[in-house]
Amino acid sequence: MGKKVKFTKMHGCGNDYVYIDCTKEMIDNPEKVSEYVSDRHFGIGSDGLILICPSDVADFRMKMYNADGSEGSMCGNGVRCIAKYVYDKGLTDKTNISLETKSGIKYLELTVENEKVVKVKVNMGAPILKPSDIPVKSDKDVFIDEPVEVDGVDYRVTCVSMGNPHAVTFVDDTSSIPIEKIGPKFENHPIFPDRVNTEFVQLISRNEVNMRVWERGSGETLACGTGTCATVVACVLNDKTDDEVLVHLLGGDLFIKYDRENDTVWMTGPAEIVFEGEIELPF
Repeated sequence: MGKKVKFTKMHGCGNDYVYIDCTKEMIDNPEKVSEYVSDRHFGIGSDGLILICPSDVADFRMKMYNADGSEGSMCGNGVRCIAKYVYDKGLTDKTNISLETKSGIKYLELTVENEKVVKVKVNMGAPILKPSDIPVKSDKDVFIDEPVEVDGVDYRVTCVSMGNPHAVTFVDDTSSIPIEKIGPKFENHPIFPDRVNTEFVQLISRNEVNMRVWERGSGETLACGTGTCATVVACVLNDKTDDEVLVHLLGGDLFIKYDRENDTVWMTGPAEIVFEGEIELPF
């Protein structure tokens, strides 16, 4: 008999994770737990596992794991869901909270209606553009609109880190991209030493784009918060859009503002509880 663990499944624009409250007790083997609960046939079904933990430097700490068990640095959609979780569950009564992540402390503004969080605005910090810090193998100062050959095709790629690495490329039509074929080849391309998340972006106007994402360790997901932020940074750097952009994802919409003057990216979007339960872990 394994250990029984209470969980909450949540999503931000369809980017779904299993959330476990670890403010009082940490779970063992989170990498293995993530693989198990993420399985959409034999587990709960999710893009990964997120643990809500105590912090010495912020109100709470996020630990996140991808569906393959690898640990991630940060998840933008997960940040918003944690905000909803801790407020709705009474772990805090503050509508401005701080969250420790592996890529720094994030600051969240909660919009509350009828005592429930309906929307969260997140200060995602400054984008990282130095290739060695993203990381991407390049001798250039920045990696903007550079050619990358993937599966025999030359793509123009802009690389940005929002605490995790992103490769953004512009396409004519996101709906026709064979992402299951191209995504893994981007993810494991030799110029990305830590693998990479890839965003395929279709321009609609100066303030609106479509985006699909292939996330390292999870495959195509319905949304990616850090990827959406990286996309808007890439759009602005390539003069494709203005600095405030509505991004349409497969799972919903996110509103991103890139404040270049203060070198800060803001993300605003929803967070939803899907269901709650208890699962017995088989190890």
